[in-house]
Amino acid sequence: MNTADHTYRLPLSGVESEHCALIVDKGLSKIEGITAHKVELNNKRAVIDTDDAAEVLPEAVKAIRDLGYGVNTVKQSFPVLNMSCASCAASSESILRSQPGVVNAVVNYANGNALVEYIPTVTAPPRLKAALQGIGYDLLIDESEDAKDVLEALQQKQYKNLKAKTIAAAALSIPVVIIGMFFMTIPYANYIMWALSTPVIFIFGKQFFVGAWKQAKHRSANMDTLVALSTGVAYLFSVFNTLFPAYWHSKGLHAHVYFEAAAVIITFILLGKLLEEKAKGNTSSAIKKLMSLQPDTVTVVHEDGRQEEIAIAGVAVGATLLVKPGERIPVDGMVSAGSSFVDESMISGEPVPVEKTEGAKVFAGTINQKGSFRFVAGKVGGDTVLAHIIKMVQEAQGSKAPVQRLVDKIAGIFVPVVIGIALLSLVLWIILGGDNGFTHGLLAMITVLVIACPCALGLATPTAIMVGVGKGAENGILIKDAESLELAKKTNAIILDKTGTITEGKPTVTDVIWLNNDTSNLPVFLAVEKQSEHPLAEAIVKYFSTGEDVPVAHFESVTGLGAKAQVKDQWWYAGNLPLLQKNNIAVTEQLQHAAAKWLAEAKTVIYFANEKQALAAVAIADAIKASSAEAVKQLQDAGITVYMLTGDNDATAQAIAGQVGITHFKAEVLPAQKAEFVKALQQQGKTVAMVGDGINDSNALAQADVSIAMGKGSDIAMDVAKMTIISSDLSKISKAIQLSKHTVATIKQNLFWAFIYNFIGIPIAAGILYPVNGYLLNPMIAGAAMALSSVSVVTNSLRLKWLK
Repeated sequence: MNTADHTYRLPLSGVESEHCALIVDKGLSKIEGITAHKVELNNKRAVIDTDDAAEVLPEAVKAIRDLGYGVNTVKQSFPVLNMSCASCAASSESILRSQPGVVNAVVNYANGNALVEYIPTVTAPPRLKAALQGIGYDLLIDESEDAKDVLEALQQKQYKNLKAKTIAAAALSIPVVIIGMFFMTIPYANYIMWALSTPVIFIFGKQFFVGAWKQAKHRSANMDTLVALSTGVAYLFSVFNTLFPAYWHSKGLHAHVYFEAAAVIITFILLGKLLEEKAKGNTSSAIKKLMSLQPDTVTVVHEDGRQEEIAIAGVAVGATLLVKPGERIPVDGMVSAGSSFVDESMISGEPVPVEKTEGAKVFAGTINQKGSFRFVAGKVGGDTVLAHIIKMVQEAQGSKAPVQRLVDKIAGIFVPVVIGIALLSLVLWIILGGDNGFTHGLLAMITVLVIACPCALGLATPTAIMVGVGKGAENGILIKDAESLELAKKTNAIILDKTGTITEGKPTVTDVIWLNNDTSNLPVFLAVEKQSEHPLAEAIVKYFSTGEDVPVAHFESVTGLGAKAQVKDQWWYAGNLPLLQKNNIAVTEQLQHAAAKWLAEAKTVIYFANEKQALAAVAIADAIKASSAEAVKQLQDAGITVYMLTGDNDATAQAIAGQVGITHFKAEVLPAQKAEFVKALQQQGKTVAMVGDGINDSNALAQADVSIAMGKGSDIAMDVAKMTIISSDLSKISKAIQLSKHTVATIKQNLFWAFIYNFIGIPIAAGILYPVNGYLLNPMIAGAAMALSSVSVVTNSLRLKWLK
């Protein structure tokens, strides 16, 4: 879809490795009108910024297709209404063609139909309908058209086609191998193998030759080039030897054919691609799980009480929706009636269901448990928390890790270097190989071309990033880009904001003491506090619950001290010690002793009194999260120095730091000073992670090497941060660092195997072992090895999914 900054996403097919992605990216760079572009291999899409989408997008589609890759488009026929002449067809056609995302449109006046080819991620039939309605025509469409479903169906179809091609190629290749290995002496053996291998190479392997030709036209080369060259040379050499065996016999040599090698190479590479597609499908399972969380239909409650089931796309902000037991919540909103417990684990990673009563927020994709409730839709479609999570995960999976830059450079020169090595091995064999030098040289050249695998290199980093980001999302850790996932493992200093990060971020009652344990005046205390708008009063009202409502005759707020109210013809006071002292109210030793203890713990003390003496004392504090102390210990055990920064006073800072085990802390810190503190640590050579939840943390988050926001904090903090802990649970930070370590380790393993495979495989294919032990690698085995190298890299990345 296009957004405010004119960004468009084109779904790609055939872009199987980072090398392919680089070729497409290079092709896009030549198109005028594109202001920015990138190719996201994991998301299989090209992201293009342009101010002239109607002109640029069709050009981009053509350029990508000319390079031998595909853009997934939909061709659909729609009846056009209200056309009265041929010029109507012309004007409606020009309007359709001017819509961003339309690749081509032909309107036929004779049959009244428009055949439109469009990009489903950029436009959709309702938009085309609206465009035609604007000039007086109309388009008859199926309103249930869904771009995601269309794309999914296209990808499924491509997978089925690949599977069918692989099975057919294998069915024809097996007899070729059997004849080539065991029955070479039967009559017309060469002709039978020729007949069987031809469809394998030129029908089932057609994509490789078409791709190679398109690359050649643009003076470029990719894996298709290697496959087409190797199998093409083997096939043509075998055809020559079948038709003109006398040429070799006259030189005293046997006319070998390699039809089985050419056919089996194509079959193995198709099989490798099939396995790779299946494995890559598993790497994106996290995003598929997230997408499946939203139900297709919802129950709307109309103002007259009538209930109606409608498609989720029809839900508007402000609609009242009914959620029954066991159903998924369709959109974000606020409970208006009823109560229940809701399982939010799919969004926050927290296993315990959360109680929802009137006024509580609910989120799309979460599961209602036993109760039934109604809620008012607040955010729908792409605005829901779930939609933002999906978007963030997709963008992170499409981003590149810093290590990928080096791999991109190598991939860019890989294919030309391999072709050079293949030709060099042929020349050396011809010069040094004796009588069979040409045949051996040709075999060596074919084997070098087959065994070299740029795909394994290209998949090493993106697949690990994709699984790592998905694994994070499943555990309530949202990672914005690959760079932060790679950097997190290097963290050796972490700064925690106090309020909302270490603590809950809201005042709660922690302790209460009543004079002589007499609670008879609790309803009066509550009546006074209910009149107050102070956050501390709110905390007291929330803590105590009583069914009795006491009428208040007169209420007066005393600034900086508390409040007083007239109830039952008597004055009552709720506030701090100076309020009591000002009104000459006595405080017993029992209450003073408790208050002194709480003040030492940096808690706020509120007294409740009548006209003569204090009747109760309440301690209020911003409670420390249950997981904070353990989380700090985990980080310290991992060798990370933990710092705490707060704008609060020194006594409170000292008390909180002491309770969670932090030795390095700073109090009364302004927002700008937080960023300066981050910079000071960085100047000492530390890799700094900053964890915060508020607008006041955004400067420090932007400055830090790794920025982590708490999911229950402000939107600005989450926008700036590169990671978000959805549940605001600090213990998830050490999990994020562990995930980073495992992901980077997997990337290194993948790159090691991809490099070592090519480093060892290419010289053996060229025949380096032949002078030592007479061993020449069979091209068929090289084809199998090449197919397995990509699959092994993807499979190794998938191991991240099973990490605890």
